[in-house]
Amino acid sequence: MEIRIISSEIIKPSSPTPDHLRSYKLSDMDQYTLYKSFSVVYFYSRGCENSHDLKKSLSKTLTYYYPFAGRVKDEFSVECDDYGVTFIEAHVGCDMSELIKQPKMELLELLRPYNEEEILIAQVNLAVKVNYFDCGGVAICLTFRHAIADGCASAHFVRNWSKVAAANCADGIISKDAIFDRTSIFPSQDDVPEINHKRKPDANDEHVTKWFVFENSNIAVLQEKIGNRSTRFEALLALMWGAIIDAEEESKNKSNPTQCGALIAVNLRRKLNPPLHDQSIGNAIVIGMTAWPTKERAKYDKIVLKYRELISMVDENVKNGFRNGSKTLIINHAAIEENISTMKMINFNAVMKLPFYETDFGWGKPVWFSPAQRPKSSTFSLSDTPDAKGLQAVVHLSKEDMAKFEQHPAILAYAS
Repeated sequence: MEIRIISSEIIKPSSPTPDHLRSYKLSDMDQYTLYKSFSVVYFYSRGCENSHDLKKSLSKTLTYYYPFAGRVKDEFSVECDDYGVTFIEAHVGCDMSELIKQPKMELLELLRPYNEEEILIAQVNLAVKVNYFDCGGVAICLTFRHAIADGCASAHFVRNWSKVAAANCADGIISKDAIFDRTSIFPSQDDVPEINHKRKPDANDEHVTKWFVFENSNIAVLQEKIGNRSTRFEALLALMWGAIIDAEEESKNKSNPTQCGALIAVNLRRKLNPPLHDQSIGNAIVIGMTAWPTKERAKYDKIVLKYRELISMVDENVKNGFRNGSKTLIINHAAIEENISTMKMINFNAVMKLPFYETDFGWGKPVWFSPAQRPKSSTFSLSDTPDAKGLQAVVHLSKEDMAKFEQHPAILAYAS
């Protein structure tokens, strides 16, 4: 797949940031993601005839999202100096359908404006790359510096940018609560330790990424089987984690991990009192941790109960102002810390109901949305399908685990 860069420039906010807003404080949650980034890509069957409108609307949007156009000053703050964001245009020498029908992460990554190292070198908080395909389709890929946005914040930013583009103004679109000093809730730390789960990082080059689709009708059957009014996420958590657990149990290898752990990201925005606005930038997540002994077969109803116990612990921590544990470290970490070095760890992220498919720049809604960056460890990421008739799971596993996972009877039964 040949990609030719057409142009590259810096887009600045359309209005200067007032002096009293020039310093944006980083919370402790932001500090833990200071040197991380993530990329997402939106595919459109047709695109703009003139990129001038895209740049103009981005410039207007950045006036309200001014930390996105600034630069990280140190571990405590972003200097909102209106430096701007990188905007790249490129031509892709193939039809867009070739990437969507059988997606490959190594190809999606080529659509990124920057990888993780490059965005740090460029010293920007956001970079955008507009990819034009031979067929007339367009893919807008964005790389966010993680310290200024998590998945929820990024989804609302792109949706708001598209609304500004379609309406040719920003009035009444972007919440005034999108940006505020969150350090009163999540105080920054003087010394931010590197998060270490006492395990070696997965060898990324030995991992593969595949996409699985679960139709709502199949999920409903699974929910009925599990019972206890399980949600769609709970049902797929049980199904997918259960497939990994069963593979470990079946191997009977004494050198295998004694437990299979799940690290589950939990959005705190609506759990806080008062709640944060959905559009709020920065990071507002904690990681909940639970585990299952690999000598036992997975039981879906019991997995759901484990997840609900974990959410209760998160809620209790929120209620107590996190006095019983760190906001940024893993909830329930201490309970199973002694075995963590021997665990097989799986990350679970769910970004359902976020407005990925509401990003209409005036050319129609996206035909597909996807992460555009390989995780550093085994990960399941759930999001809605374009038609809202099911859930898409982006699964990143070792080659050995993937071979077992995709042949598990339950995955064959419920994934279309």
